[in-house]
Amino acid sequence: MAGKFEIKQSANGKYHFNLKAGNGQIILSSEMYESKAACENGIASIKKNAGDAGKYDRRTSSAGDPYFVLKAGNGQEIGRSETYQGGNAAMENGIESVIKNAPDADIVDTTVG
Repeated sequence: MAGKFEIKQSANGKYHFNLKAGNGQIILSSEMYESKAACENGIASIKKNAGDAGKYDRRTSSAGDPYFVLKAGNGQEIGRSETYQGGNAAMENGIESVIKNAPDADIVDTTVG
């Protein structure tokens, strides 16, 4: 099963998306966007940048758990992973999953209207 982007609308009317792997696990989440069009542009940027290993910034949370962010060409963060309690190897698997799933992932719009 292939990965997919799911567009969602929050209670405050803003939009965001999650990239899910084929197994349904969320592997990358976006910031909140004011409009659906801006959210769709964020997905396009993920698809464009996901294959570039140099765009991944590996970080450590305040609790000591690794996570990563994917950056656009201008250096702006466009997606963030969850933290990985499994250590750096689990985080690297997450990055590989984004590289594999994002470029060809379908987009599923779960918003109304």
